[in-house]
Amino acid sequence: MKCLIFNNTPAHVHQYKHAVQRLEDRGHDVLVFARSDEFTETLLSYHDLPYETYGKRSESLQSLAWELPTHLYNIARRVRKFDPDVIFGKGPYAAAAGLMSRTPSIAVLDSETSFDHVVARPFVRAILTPSAFRKDLGSKHYKFSGVAESAYLHPDVFEPDPSIRDDLGVGADEPYAIVRLNAFNGHHDVGKKGFSLEQRRRLLSELSEHATIFVSDEGGKLDFDDLPARRFDLHPAKMHDALAAADLLVADTQTMVTEAALLGTPAIRSNSFVGEADMGNFIELEEAGLIRNLEEFEAVLEQSRELLADDSTTEIWERRRDEYVADMDNLTELICNIATSYGDTQPKQTAKPVTEVS
Repeated sequence: MKCLIFNNTPAHVHQYKHAVQRLEDRGHDVLVFARSDEFTETLLSYHDLPYETYGKRSESLQSLAWELPTHLYNIARRVRKFDPDVIFGKGPYAAAAGLMSRTPSIAVLDSETSFDHVVARPFVRAILTPSAFRKDLGSKHYKFSGVAESAYLHPDVFEPDPSIRDDLGVGADEPYAIVRLNAFNGHHDVGKKGFSLEQRRRLLSELSEHATIFVSDEGGKLDFDDLPARRFDLHPAKMHDALAAADLLVADTQTMVTEAALLGTPAIRSNSFVGEADMGNFIELEEAGLIRNLEEFEAVLEQSRELLADDSTTEIWERRRDEYVADMDNLTELICNIATSYGDTQPKQTAKPVTEVS
């Protein structure tokens, strides 16, 4: 069986890395298509995944439109040569590859606000989403229990590195928090915003009174010279180990908040996505007591202080996490079973069947 997988962001690398490795271990031929992006390629190389790039990562809708014909040409040329049996991806590129090669393509999505499902829906064989997904995408729509990040943070596939505190240079009992700042340069971020520069500085200043602070600044423009915080400068592949041992995550991003929830780390999320039209996975995780979605910056400061000051926070969050993941599907196994079903004469059943929405 030949499987083609699109990895267009670092999050996609994490989502599919275990599936790639398991499929290869089972004797299948896997190829990853990726856009040329420093962080994405760093992770692909770190995990020794077989990949090729088909074009550069665009940071605006205008540049995407300009580069799209070249991207599609490169994809068409390579996909015909590889001749896959099944294709996985998130949006229009995977759908286009399936259309060009007449190959079944599977879209794995978790964002109702993205246009990925709108573009991909007519051309894919199936769309997989978390059970909390708040839209009905028709007869091709299947839901799994949990969130997309279960593909790499399910207890069956992830075990934190106990030496991470040594790598970070913090003591065994030294509290630390991670602050994740969004660059808001993705196509899905158009018109959205997070913490202002003034709010970022105030957040770091106040949190530093309660814990050591590590900052992951996606935009890379924050000046640390006069800030009471450290830049997170370990290899990006170490982030989940660091997140698992952290006392708190505060972020104006999306994915890392979900990751923190699956690791039992208290997480506060604040950006303009938060509100009545928020994505279903964030609403579900908040209802499970694993994250807090806040619109007001003052509430971010207040609740951050409360969580860091409460000695029972760690125990409470780990118990809630254990309860949440107990019935969560392992998305890696689901992806592998779907992939092999296209190459085997006898399709394999998943451990927990997904639910069709129609």
